[in-house]
Amino acid sequence: MLYLKESLVKSPLFFALICISIYIDYGLAYPSTSTKIVSSESLYNNEFDNVNLDEILNQDRLLNNYIKCLERAGPCTPDGKMLKQILPDAMLTDCSKCTQKQKCGAEKVTSHLIDNRPKDWERLEKIYDPMGTYRLKYQKKKQNHI
Repeated sequence: MLYLKESLVKSPLFFALICISIYIDYGLAYPSTSTKIVSSESLYNNEFDNVNLDEILNQDRLLNNYIKCLERAGPCTPDGKMLKQILPDAMLTDCSKCTQKQKCGAEKVTSHLIDNRPKDWERLEKIYDPMGTYRLKYQKKKQNHI
């Protein structure tokens, strides 16, 4: 079982985690060596950058499966297992290897969860952001745009 340092789980990279996991679960990926990190200066695979996140966010079955996977309350697809391989690195490097689209997609997914599925967000937040760091940043950003 993988345990992360508290400083890692406080990172807003949780959003990248959700985004990448949704990209992977959508069924567009098939595990291959090309999806692995090849060096510390490479970006994560951008194969999933053009996935329609709105469509996924509106399909409860897909979203629920990934939430369960992330909570360790349900099975993960083989692609989800690959995600778990890159997650520690993404958190450690503050998503420095994420593409801009992955960062934007991650923000979109987390915004959706916070605004539309707060109970799911709270459960995930306890695991990946126990200090609520991202929620505070999100609320501040949202307040500034009103």
